[in-house]
Amino acid sequence: MKTEVCIVGAGPGGASAALKLATLGIECVLVDKAVFPRDKICGDALSGKVVNGLNRIDPEIIPRLHGQPYRLDSWGVTFVAPNGKSLDVPFKVNYDKTTSAAPGFICKRMDFDNFLVEEVKSRAEITLKEGFEVTDCTSTDEGWHITSKAGDVVDARIIIIANGAQSKLMRTIGGIEKELKHYSAGLRAYYTGVEGLKDDGFIELHFLKDFLPGYFWIFPLPNGYANVGVGMRSDVVSKKKVNLKARMEELIATHPEFKARFKNAKLEGSIKGFGLPLGSKKRKISGNGYMLVGDAASLIDPFTGEGISNAIFSGMYAAEQVERCLQTNNVSAAFMQQYDAATYKRLWQELKLSTTMQRLVKYPWLFNLVVNKAKKNKTLGETISCMFDDMDLRERLKKPSFYFKLLFNG
Repeated sequence: MKTEVCIVGAGPGGASAALKLATLGIECVLVDKAVFPRDKICGDALSGKVVNGLNRIDPEIIPRLHGQPYRLDSWGVTFVAPNGKSLDVPFKVNYDKTTSAAPGFICKRMDFDNFLVEEVKSRAEITLKEGFEVTDCTSTDEGWHITSKAGDVVDARIIIIANGAQSKLMRTIGGIEKELKHYSAGLRAYYTGVEGLKDDGFIELHFLKDFLPGYFWIFPLPNGYANVGVGMRSDVVSKKKVNLKARMEELIATHPEFKARFKNAKLEGSIKGFGLPLGSKKRKISGNGYMLVGDAASLIDPFTGEGISNAIFSGMYAAEQVERCLQTNNVSAAFMQQYDAATYKRLWQELKLSTTMQRLVKYPWLFNLVVNKAKKNKTLGETISCMFDDMDLRERLKKPSFYFKLLFNG
C-alpha cells in the first residue's frame, strides 16, 4: 500500500495526528500492533488540556465523549504534603457544576484510546490497520518502506512515529536513547472499595516524607474503582535500589492513612509497571521525512507524569507540518524543524516549569510551607488554582521571591 503519510501507533498522539489530517482533507494510513480495545498502563487522569487539544482538532469529539459511562468528571486535585496536610486545588475557581462542563475527567485508557480509535474508524480519510507490528522501517529515495511481522507493507513519503515510550523507531530513526535522569518508573493498579475518595472526582497526589522524590496517587474511577500507583525518577530508583512494587504494597499496608482507606479494598488484577520518558530536556524530534510524537518524543510532564495532552498537541502539530510539507513538496530535515519549533513553543515553558517543581519536591519543608500557607490564605489558594490555566502565574514558582513572600507574609 502506498500513502503520503503513515502513522505508527494509534494511541492518543497517533490518533490525534490522523484525526487532524482528516480535518485537513489529507489521507493517511494509521498502523498499530494491537487490536483495540487494548489496555495501556497509565494514571488515567485526563486534564483540561486534553479537552482543549481535542476541541482544536474537532469540536464535535468531546460532546460525543460526554455522558459515556466509563468516564468520571474531575474538578480538581488534592496535594498532600510530606507533613500530611492536604490542599484541595480546584481546576477552576468558584466552579459551578450545574452551569459548566468539568475541566478534566478520569477514564481508563482502554476505554479512552478505544473511543479515539472509533473516531478514527469513522473518518474516510484514515485507513486503520490493527495488528500491524512493525518489524522493519527503511529509508528509501521515495520515503519509507514499512514492513509488518505478518509481511504487510506500507510505502510512505512521511512517517509519524507515535508508538510510545518503548518505541524501537524512536531509537533507530529518532536517535533518542533512554536517560535515567530524564525518565520515570511507574506502577499502576486498579482497586475497588478504596474509602475516602474525594468529592467531584478530585485526583490525589501524595508526596510522602519517606518516599520523596517519588509520589503516590489515587485517582477515582466510575463504578467504585480507583487507579492507584506510584512514580519515581529512574535514576533515583537505580541509585537507591528501590523496589517500587514492594514499597507500594508496604505503603498501602502500613501507612496510617492508606491502611485505613484500603482495609476493605480489593486489588483487581495485578500491579503493572511502565516507563515515562520525561520532557525535562529539549530533544530533536524530527528529521528527513519523519516526526516523533507524544511519548516517543519524550514529552511527558516531569512533575505530574501526565503525557496524554502533550501527545495530542504534538500529534496535531505533526499533522499541520505534514500539510506544509505536501504544499511545498519539502520533507527535508531543515523544513521539518518547523514541527519542533511549534511543539516546543507550546509545551516547553510548561515542561521547564514542571521540571523546576519536580526538583522542589526534594525540599519537603518548602512543600509543607506552600501547603500550610495556601490553607490559611484564600487568595494564595485561588492563585495556585489559576496556575493550572495561567502560565504567567505558574512562572512565579520559579522565582525565589515567591517563596520569600510566603515566608514573611500571611
